[in-house]
Amino acid sequence: MTERKGTAKLDFLRKIEKEIQKKWEEDKTFQSDAPEVEAETKNKYLVTFPYPYMNGKLHLGHTFCLSKCEFAVGFQRLKGRNCLFPFGLHCTGMPIKACADKLKREMELYGNPPQFPDEDEDEAEEKPKTADEIIIKDKAKGKKSKAAAKAGSSKFQWDIMKSLGLKDEEIVKFSNAEHWLEYFPPLAVEDLKRMGLKVDWRRSFITTDVNPFYDSFVRWQFVTLKDRKKIKFGKRYTIYSPKDGQPCMDHDRQTGEGVGPQEYTLIKMKMVEPYPAKLSALKGKKVFLVAATLRPETMFGQTNCWIRPDMKYVAFETVSGDVFISTQRAARNMAYQGFTKENGVVPVVAQLLGQDILGCALTAPLTTYKTIYALPMLTIKEDKGTGVVTSVPSDAPDDIAALRDIKKKAALREKYGIEDHMVLPFEPVPIIEIPGYGNLSAPLVCDELKIQSQNDREKLAEAKERVYLKGFYEGVMLVDGFKGQKVQDVKKPIQKMMVDKGEALIYMEPEKQVISRSADECVVALCDQWYLDYGDKEWKQQAVTVLESLETFCDETRKNFEATLAWLQEHACSRTYGLGTRLPWDEQWLIESLSDSTIYMAYYAVAHLLQGGVLNGQGPSPLGIRPEQMTREVWDFIFFKTAAFPKTDIPKEHLQRLRREFEYWYPVDARVSGKDLVPNHLSYYLYNHVAMWPDDRCVLILLRTSELLLFTRE
Repeated sequence: MTERKGTAKLDFLRKIEKEIQKKWEEDKTFQSDAPEVEAETKNKYLVTFPYPYMNGKLHLGHTFCLSKCEFAVGFQRLKGRNCLFPFGLHCTGMPIKACADKLKREMELYGNPPQFPDEDEDEAEEKPKTADEIIIKDKAKGKKSKAAAKAGSSKFQWDIMKSLGLKDEEIVKFSNAEHWLEYFPPLAVEDLKRMGLKVDWRRSFITTDVNPFYDSFVRWQFVTLKDRKKIKFGKRYTIYSPKDGQPCMDHDRQTGEGVGPQEYTLIKMKMVEPYPAKLSALKGKKVFLVAATLRPETMFGQTNCWIRPDMKYVAFETVSGDVFISTQRAARNMAYQGFTKENGVVPVVAQLLGQDILGCALTAPLTTYKTIYALPMLTIKEDKGTGVVTSVPSDAPDDIAALRDIKKKAALREKYGIEDHMVLPFEPVPIIEIPGYGNLSAPLVCDELKIQSQNDREKLAEAKERVYLKGFYEGVMLVDGFKGQKVQDVKKPIQKMMVDKGEALIYMEPEKQVISRSADECVVALCDQWYLDYGDKEWKQQAVTVLESLETFCDETRKNFEATLAWLQEHACSRTYGLGTRLPWDEQWLIESLSDSTIYMAYYAVAHLLQGGVLNGQGPSPLGIRPEQMTREVWDFIFFKTAAFPKTDIPKEHLQRLRREFEYWYPVDARVSGKDLVPNHLSYYLYNHVAMWPDDRCVLILLRTSELLLFTRE
């Protein structure tokens, strides 16, 4: 009795809630249509929310974000506006397919239901198939991968499904990717209805080619973009998952969202014979230590090369027949960028520790010293660059600190077999004049901060902060051929000069670690791919112009957009694995998930008349339209004011109704989203809208609220 009394008020409120929601459904309260007769003023309000991904149930973050839509549309209804809140559900991309395949593999390996091993090990012990997999297996030995740790305590897909409350006999069905599309979207709709969202559910849909109407809409969009020269084909650097065999875009990642390729200049430092004992079999071959640098203009000041004594390195054969030495991780990246004969395969000829090559003599490009030497540095990290570091003590605080250490510590030299002539004669070389810091900026700042050794990490970080930016933007070159020129102006010419002479190469790797949803550490690969050319100057300027006309109400939001539009270049829009729509002109490719979701808000305008509330679009159309009738000319007529009436057997009044719905409801009046979508979806939204409707104002004013972005158009 006491327990019942404690919930009486809650039960009463729930009873009211259910009654009102039932009344809304019976009265079709939130079903809104365009008026048959166009009024002088459109008193409408269209609010949208980025459709959530259907690889599971909705969570509290969705609730928080979409509550802004709910409040906005409720307020506008009170003001007397004709309001529309449609809600789609996203199924395109890799995650669903990857989870289904993982589940299938677990059943194949461990039975049905699976009997998983107790020990903390990978799902299956497999020997590396190719040499480039060495690094992956090496990292996995004796410990969980970082990716697994971040993914949570359940490393098996079966356990994840059980945590959702599913029984064993139900979980089996999820090994078929299409079952996810049948199971989770209706659950999402049910939950949102229980929340009481003011949604017109007739306009809801799921994506992928399972839905023939949405599939046709996406194909139309891409054919249009290609005809307008927004989509191109060619080899481009992209974040790539070797395990999945395709580009890994933001929505395909466990970690590393927003991370792109970073360009380095790969400096080739030729090893002088005789080679160290571990490399004696390479006698007669050209062997290079390769260092990745962001500052090729400083190579005039090289005094030595740094190697970490306890780090693992590999010597591998390149496509030219030369041998490069780097970390395994860097070699794996290079193998996907045309450095080796077989794409993705690292032909390892020797495995080394850094100490095996310490003291070796090198000839390096641009330096004034005829010969330099490989010296020990204990702070080199394996997760960035090649593990081989060029030393420019005139302008790099880390380098001058480490060089001073080994010069003054005879015991350190003796420990690593470094002879005096490899170190003592080498002094910093003045190459850049920096206002206020002179021509030896690194030694000066280290002296000012009283840096005692390479272990003074905090002081060295401060020294680098003082020197690097000022040197790049205000520094003036002192070396012949570039004397008097600003550092920022000569970086590219010097890089090109070295590349043309065969002294350097262009090398790429992810800015930070990227882990795919299949738990693969991604590389940067030079891929044949279809891509949206967001780097096109004219298209970029159109997006920038639109941004300038928008009211963001928050300087941080505007700066995030400006920064994104500044660096955004080619975006790979095709892949070979996952769910989605096939590229109409090249059906071996699927359209990736961020690319098929840029103008889908326009589809809301007509979805109810095509699908009639059937999520997968496979029910009878309220207008009796079949998917195959939705030709390019029909879509053009619906969405483009200047398009002529198409040759079709769809009745004219039906086509005019579809067109009227779009012209009435578009553009979107409010779009609510998490700010994490600015570097991808929201910027692509701007690009693709101005590409599809360059002469219409189909984009929005921005209002930032809390941790969200509210798009609004008054």
